[in-house]
Amino acid sequence: MGRRSLPKYDRTLDISGHYRELADIEPPFDPQSLFDRERPLEIEVGSGKGLFLHTHSQRRPEHNFLGNEIAIKYAQFASHRLTKSDLKNTFMIRGDGLKLFRELLEDEICVAVHVYFPDPWWKEKHRRRRVIQPEMVKDIQRILVPEGRLHFWTDVEEYFESGIETIKEFSDLSGPLEVPVEDAEHDMDYRTHFERRMRKNDHPVFRSEFVKA
Repeated sequence: MGRRSLPKYDRTLDISGHYRELADIEPPFDPQSLFDRERPLEIEVGSGKGLFLHTHSQRRPEHNFLGNEIAIKYAQFASHRLTKSDLKNTFMIRGDGLKLFRELLEDEICVAVHVYFPDPWWKEKHRRRRVIQPEMVKDIQRILVPEGRLHFWTDVEEYFESGIETIKEFSDLSGPLEVPVEDAEHDMDYRTHFERRMRKNDHPVFRSEFVKA
């Protein structure tokens, strides 16, 4: 089930306080420099419309949330949402998440990495583009602090199973841990728009969580 078109929004709003192009960032790079103050950092890869960043940054104001999205229209839409709500503990970087992790993020800088409903890249020849692949898994483990967590959710069972095996084979992360399903109290009370669509259409969602020793 693909992405839906974006709702209309004010494209004249200055989003520069919540948005940056990956191509404009050079090492050494300190993600905490993007926020108004230093807090424990959580990173989401593939933020889409930014629902997770928007809701969880408000639920956990004691943490900073860095989003990454490769599609410019979604990254800018998410940044507009963050800007409009004036969320000082959120920021969006537009570009290739694999490059961000591989080239710019230092060791042990974040307490959580979130990967929710990444593109499945169905064809065998395209699977190297999947987020959960050996080198990315190694980088996720590298940037997590001890007891940091990786959250990996998808609606594609094959991707879930292969992703779990990749995480187990190419990292020392413990898991997968059981992830309880939380009841949504309202229409926006889901991790992502994809989760909302899947659950409202009675499609399964496969959830996993891993911990760094």
